[in-house]
Amino acid sequence: MSANPASAAPEAEQPTGSGSGSRIPRVPFWAQIVAGLVLGVLLGWLARSQDLGWLVTTLDEIGSLFVQLLKLAVAPLVFFAILVSITNLRQVNNAARLATRTLLWFMITSLIAVAIGLAIGLITNPGSGTGLTPKDGALSETKGSWIDFLTGIVPDNVITPFTELNVLQIVFMAAVAGIAALKLGDRAKPILTLSQSILELLQKALWWVIRLAPIGTVGLIGYAIADYGWDLIGKYATFTADVYIGCALVMFGVYPLLLATVAKVSPLQFFKGAWPAIQLAFVSRSSVGTMPVTQKVTERLGVPKEYASFAVPFGATTKMDGCAAIYPALAAIFIAQIFDVQLGIGDYLLIAFVSVIGSAATAGLTGATVMLTLTLSTLGLPLEGVGLLMAIDPILDMMRTATNVAGQALVPVIVAAREKILDHDAYNSASASPIDSFGDTDRDEVRDAEPKSAVPVTA
Repeated sequence: MSANPASAAPEAEQPTGSGSGSRIPRVPFWAQIVAGLVLGVLLGWLARSQDLGWLVTTLDEIGSLFVQLLKLAVAPLVFFAILVSITNLRQVNNAARLATRTLLWFMITSLIAVAIGLAIGLITNPGSGTGLTPKDGALSETKGSWIDFLTGIVPDNVITPFTELNVLQIVFMAAVAGIAALKLGDRAKPILTLSQSILELLQKALWWVIRLAPIGTVGLIGYAIADYGWDLIGKYATFTADVYIGCALVMFGVYPLLLATVAKVSPLQFFKGAWPAIQLAFVSRSSVGTMPVTQKVTERLGVPKEYASFAVPFGATTKMDGCAAIYPALAAIFIAQIFDVQLGIGDYLLIAFVSVIGSAATAGLTGATVMLTLTLSTLGLPLEGVGLLMAIDPILDMMRTATNVAGQALVPVIVAAREKILDHDAYNSASASPIDSFGDTDRDEVRDAEPKSAVPVTA
């Protein structure tokens, strides 16, 4: 297929005005994010060192408001994204094979990630020498068990999952609705047209929230520094370093290796194209909130839109190499060492099993508490251990979510390349253009430029 005109064209910064050379050039989004990080650290340090309660409160409110705005769109966005993505598979030849390959690569990369997490934890012993004791833990209010996980998939009614933001149940209802729509065929066309329009409306509204990410960064980072302080972070230095190193090894070691050997494409070009989604994930700490950006950069990397519109929403709710693989593996070792519990080979295999099968429990929201409690309950470790890690969870969650989103863009690229439906011209020309250029100018152009026929898949 030919390169996408919107993605192949030069994507330099556009002037803010037409024909006027006196306007101030638009600041690149990545620079806005970096400025927000720096300002947040400075304000957080100032608030803590000078004991400025009003500044701590202000930073907390700014960060919380940004996260609330992201969460506001989560429930309807997940429902309509999954519904539309399933129905879009009817436009793809051999859709069952694509879906199976996608799920298989989700599992393969998760296994690799959890193995790296376990290896780092066993080498560094993150729970040793911290000075923390079981008394420092607090029983988690959020619990996860296999019974809750399995029985909690099916909702009692259609309203509660949306009001209580139970993403797993929303995914279940959306999948049922999407499959039913496929079975109805043309009779479901009015509903699908309405669903597509609602999805585009939600994505447009979410673009406005995304543009507030630099401001949200100031609040989130500033409050983390002001509330937790460097002393507290120091107690978790080894564990924090382990999480960041583990995520970095997966994102910048495993992923490039898979791209080079399996997909046979340039790893550097992948990160160049996917960077807008990765940096937003780092700030927002929400895979679902980042999903529209992830889907856009995946399409710009040459993955057919029909397939990307299935794989990315599916991945945003189930593909969690950071939150559901590396983190629970390290956290289980950390908590076991704090509570002086010896883990054996069987326990490590259980951690790997939970990471691959139970990752949908994280459901793309900020934080990985449900996944962690699911892992601890499976191993029989005290749930009070969750309270030990909640103090620094926002710091850890930034890198975890960035890794999640990188993996959510990676797998569609690998599958598309293996199935020979990847547009290599588009992939090689993709660039890290500003995120805010995605929402306004090129959506209609992209939709009109792309072919309407089914995507061929080789046998």
